[in-house]
Amino acid sequence: MAQEELKVGEISKPRFEFRSFGQNFDNAAKRMARLSVPIPEKVWERYSDEIYILSRTNDINNTKVRDGLMDIKTFVQRVDGMEQWNPLMKAEFPISRQILEEEVFPAFMVEMPMLTKDSYIFEEFLDMINKHPDLQAVKVHKQRFGYMVNNTICEYGECLFNGARVVTINSESTEVEDIKKTVREIGLAGVENINYLQAIKRVIGMINKPLAN
Repeated sequence: MAQEELKVGEISKPRFEFRSFGQNFDNAAKRMARLSVPIPEKVWERYSDEIYILSRTNDINNTKVRDGLMDIKTFVQRVDGMEQWNPLMKAEFPISRQILEEEVFPAFMVEMPMLTKDSYIFEEFLDMINKHPDLQAVKVHKQRFGYMVNNTICEYGECLFNGARVVTINSESTEVEDIKKTVREIGLAGVENINYLQAIKRVIGMINKPLAN
């Protein structure tokens, strides 16, 4: 079967990903830019503001809110150090009590708060998160620069986690071997694979562990 050709900014079958976070990936980012084939102008540089919901008891469901839409992805498997995540649910605000009870809070793996309304606007949901002892909302600002190396979708990004600056670099593809080749060629062999959940938890002190550098 022919290998699927990935296109930046388009949906494909579930991908595997290498990603890391730290203070400096300048050399790897330069190599990524040099090795990249031309990509659509719309993904040269992108900005977004998101809110991630972190749970002390969950590391397998990644929940974020952007532009009034809640997006939950769930961890599927790790193959040769590369992680695969699949969409679990998407929901718009106001969000129904049924979705909160059956999908959202079970994904956090925490005790369910008392829900007395049929639906909740975002501010009400955020208030519940802020009052919950095992949950924390974190504001994340992203500036991302897109590339394509070895038919893997790549990016270098600068992020603010509640104002704390970190940088991230990644390669993702449906083909694990293509990612491994890209990681070697940009000089990141042996660097820890750190997903957004882990990175944010380390920065805010929910996990006592440093980033990659």
